[in-house]
Amino acid sequence: MAETSNVLRVNIVTPDGLVYDHHARMLVVHSVAGELGIMANHEPIVTPLEIGEVDVQRVDASDHNDSIAVNGGFMEVSENVASIVADSAERERDIDLSRAQAARDRAQKRIAQAKNDHNQDDLRRAQVALRRAINRINVKTSH
Repeated sequence: MAETSNVLRVNIVTPDGLVYDHHARMLVVHSVAGELGIMANHEPIVTPLEIGEVDVQRVDASDHNDSIAVNGGFMEVSENVASIVADSAERERDIDLSRAQAARDRAQKRIAQAKNDHNQDDLRRAQVALRRAINRINVKTSH
């Protein structure tokens, strides 16, 4: 393994438990302020995250990055540890593409129904569900 001062530990947790825990050269996340690249010895930060892909360049796999679909949450970086806390997160290898596509289709139908009913609350919930499903599909199909 690389020298520990040049290594960032990345862990992702959800209410269901630990989803990811590895050492990395670099981490890329989608914060509400835009895309952030985090490397070892980064200044301490706490930032809210958008629904999006988390990309991890692992120390032990120079030719492969791990991709995780994260549905919001926040990230704290301190002392070479990046901790992401999210409502849900799924590694690319664990995403069931057919389930994600079915979730996308259901969300699109819910959006149409909410627009027809002029129900703004249902519309917002369905739009979030659609973004989550599309995120999972993109993470699965882009690798």
